[in-house]
Amino acid sequence: MLTSSSLPLEERFPKALGKTQSTHSTMAKYKLEYLWLDGYQPVRNLRGKTQIKEFASFPKLEELPDWGFDGSSTRQAPGGSSDCVLKPVAVYPDSTRKNGVVVMCEVYKADGTAHESNDRATILDDPDTWFGYEQEYFLYQDGRPLGFPENGFPAPQGPYYTGVGYKNVGDIARQIVEEHLDICLDAGINHEGINAEVAKGQWEFQIFGKGSKKAADEMWVARYFLNRLCEKYCLDVEYHCKPLGDTDWNGSGMHCNFSTKYMRETGGEAYFLALMAQFEKNCAEHIAVYGPDNHLRLTGLHETQSIDQFSWGIADRGASIRVPHSFKKNGWKGYLEDRRPNSQGDPYAISSRVLKTIGEVPKP
Repeated sequence: MLTSSSLPLEERFPKALGKTQSTHSTMAKYKLEYLWLDGYQPVRNLRGKTQIKEFASFPKLEELPDWGFDGSSTRQAPGGSSDCVLKPVAVYPDSTRKNGVVVMCEVYKADGTAHESNDRATILDDPDTWFGYEQEYFLYQDGRPLGFPENGFPAPQGPYYTGVGYKNVGDIARQIVEEHLDICLDAGINHEGINAEVAKGQWEFQIFGKGSKKAADEMWVARYFLNRLCEKYCLDVEYHCKPLGDTDWNGSGMHCNFSTKYMRETGGEAYFLALMAQFEKNCAEHIAVYGPDNHLRLTGLHETQSIDQFSWGIADRGASIRVPHSFKKNGWKGYLEDRRPNSQGDPYAISSRVLKTIGEVPKP
């Protein structure tokens, strides 16, 4: 039998020794998946690798160390000087792995300067500007959209948008998008919703964030979760804006909904018209960062405006910028939807271009 005198000194007299808790702290091994964007053009690819670190609890951003990688294998460095640096900028729980953590990173050179591929480091940001992205994509299997026959096409578009039932969405797609939704919510990502889209095998999810960096970080991590999830289903995520080419099938966009504090609280018709005039003036600059091959998608058909034209309209999905009914009814205040960004667009570049054009418009 243990008596009080047989206990260790620190357990018999904890207060006297200043030890009111056990001296043995519990540490857990966390799987840190560092994510970054590579140097490929015109579309950067997500890259990721895992390291194991011990923490007493879920790690905070400031606790995460820099890491390195071989930039010569990602088109970010020559082989003779290949070391690149990963600097954590956002952290998310990963419920698909025990003690899983996803760490979004920026890429830096060994001398401490931002890498040329690091678009995030130089973008405009404003936490009072809110962004909502509508990410459309196709699920692909064996080189064709999920649900397409081996030869030819399924029944024409019509019943697939927000469709219900096996003949419209199949037996696996909804399982994937629901699982992806849960993973994002578990990660604390501001996932706003899902729906089947106009073409068969096409889906959409929405991400909202306050500030261009936060919204874009969460979009890239949501893309990562979707890509990785589809691995176990032997499927690919096709983000190309017009994967079915010049056919009577919709392309994929990533519509950008945006509002500044001034647009939400003050607005007004005069300011709105000045804003639209500036967007029209900068049309080419926006198209340049709204995703590759957009000329295949922005044809004036399939709910798009032509790539070389600019227009806006109330509830008009064939316009460059759709103005919600609520915006006009609320005294020309609220949010607007730029429908031109495509599904392969970089949300960092898109949000920064939107902010730059808005910043060129004087407030009355």
